[in-house]
Amino acid sequence: MNKIQAIRGMNDILPEDSYKWEWIEYRIQQWLLSFGYENIRTPVLESTDLFVKSIGVATDIVEKEMYTFTDALNGDSLTLRPEGTASAVRAALEHNMTYSSPRRLYYFGPMFRHERPQKGRYRQFHQVGVEALGFSGPVVDAEHVLMASELWKLLELPSEACRLEVNSLGSSEDRVKYREALVAYLKDNENLLDADSCRRLHTNPLRVLDSKNPDTQKIVASAPKLLNFLSAESVANFDRFKSLLQRANIDFKVNPNLVRGLDYYNDVVYEWKTDYLGAQGTICAGGRYDGLAEQIGGKSVPACGFALGIERVLAVLEHCKISIPRQTPDAYVVFADLKTQDYAWDVSTELRQNNLCVVLHGGAGSLKSQMKKADNSGAKFAIILGESEAENKTVSLKRLRDEKNAVDNQQQEHSLSEVIKIMREEASGTV
Repeated sequence: MNKIQAIRGMNDILPEDSYKWEWIEYRIQQWLLSFGYENIRTPVLESTDLFVKSIGVATDIVEKEMYTFTDALNGDSLTLRPEGTASAVRAALEHNMTYSSPRRLYYFGPMFRHERPQKGRYRQFHQVGVEALGFSGPVVDAEHVLMASELWKLLELPSEACRLEVNSLGSSEDRVKYREALVAYLKDNENLLDADSCRRLHTNPLRVLDSKNPDTQKIVASAPKLLNFLSAESVANFDRFKSLLQRANIDFKVNPNLVRGLDYYNDVVYEWKTDYLGAQGTICAGGRYDGLAEQIGGKSVPACGFALGIERVLAVLEHCKISIPRQTPDAYVVFADLKTQDYAWDVSTELRQNNLCVVLHGGAGSLKSQMKKADNSGAKFAIILGESEAENKTVSLKRLRDEKNAVDNQQQEHSLSEVIKIMREEASGTV
């Protein structure tokens, strides 16, 4: 009988790696709170219409990447969320969150896309998303870029690890004019385009600008530029956005072919990219989406946001050899025999009640084998309990890590209160 395994592209995160996730999740949460963002949690399963109307029917995501199925009970078409913005906006509209005052929201969770699994691209992946709903103008757009820049510093990424590219898509009216000029140009060169770009030419021509095909890129290099079709208002917004980035000393490059892969964007868009992940070089991206609320049936709400991929950020940290500390127990409790097990239970309980992290050995085993497990646990101390300690209500303490001199590393008997004091001082760094 074949054993059941995880679905391809949907990965288990084991303890050997999950501590890295906990480390980055904690820092990201503190970072978001420092900018005044509140957490929102939406279902992983939504009506398919939500993503068709928001992302766009002619996008790669809707055409071939979504996990969509028909609910056998009522016939509804349902989809595992491929991204988080549409869900966040749907929830905000449904619960009337944006009508009294603007809201700053963030989410964290799994997204799903049926893509060919490769490094940095999985079928279940995790994103942190930031959404500012009810804010117009370029100031919050620039603040979002500043937020990402501050996160890279918080995570101690070197400045060369990621670079910022920006562009403006203008208004919907600007894009209609530009689309006409672009389509006319691409049709004149259609015989030189790759097959995927030829298909997009008739469905979503702006995505041809983002083609990775080298031959198509040569054609795109001479195509009309969207920046030349912007209205005066869009130009002013983009100029203000860039001036705020310069004021914050954030380096960036204007990429006129940066269009993003979702239909709901307008005006400012941007991507943080890295050279450390091969083809999957975008680690954070976002922009303005003022028309999204109306697209999914709500009232008009100016809005902008961005998302970053946790797997990709962790991969960049690994490439840069950023050390992520692993939480280890303060103590591992070992005991001589079953007669001292009850005392070991009491000692462990009291240590935990004093806010210490303690592992109590489970099962049997010689003291030698227990001490080996204590050392492998990464604990700073071993607490050794035998018949003498149980009778005298004391504990024997042995330092396991080579941080002190040889005398301190020897096994020493103490009262439990003394051990608590020693371990607390160790945890606070006062010894």
